[in-house]
Amino acid sequence: MATFNYQELQATAAELIEEFGQAGAVMRSTPPDTVYGGEPVVTSYPATLVPMAYEARYIDGTVIRTGDMQIYISTVGLAIEPTVGDIVTANGTDYAIVNGDPNKFDGITNVVFIVQGRTAF
Repeated sequence: MATFNYQELQATAAELIEEFGQAGAVMRSTPPDTVYGGEPVVTSYPATLVPMAYEARYIDGTVIRTGDMQIYISTVGLAIEPTVGDIVTANGTDYAIVNGDPNKFDGITNVVFIVQGRTAF
């Protein structure tokens, strides 16, 4: 039985995001040391992404709110896996990730990251 090539699917997703997307960043904040204190350290990871507004039929005012963005992030070259609490910069706006789907169908290869971003105030 033949197996599906998820690296090929990942390459196709990266190619489409590169063609139709934009440069952005995923920022992760590391909390201060519990003993010594200090300030949180924010690290920015460059990313290629495509931000898209949710269609009106998906906006329920609770889980998905007006102004939320569905952001497709290429996994190729991204050093981290975006997760809830990270900030994504797209269209010159910062979006806090409130939900995400890594699309790791085979449990190994991240094909594309799809996250729900909410304007970070």
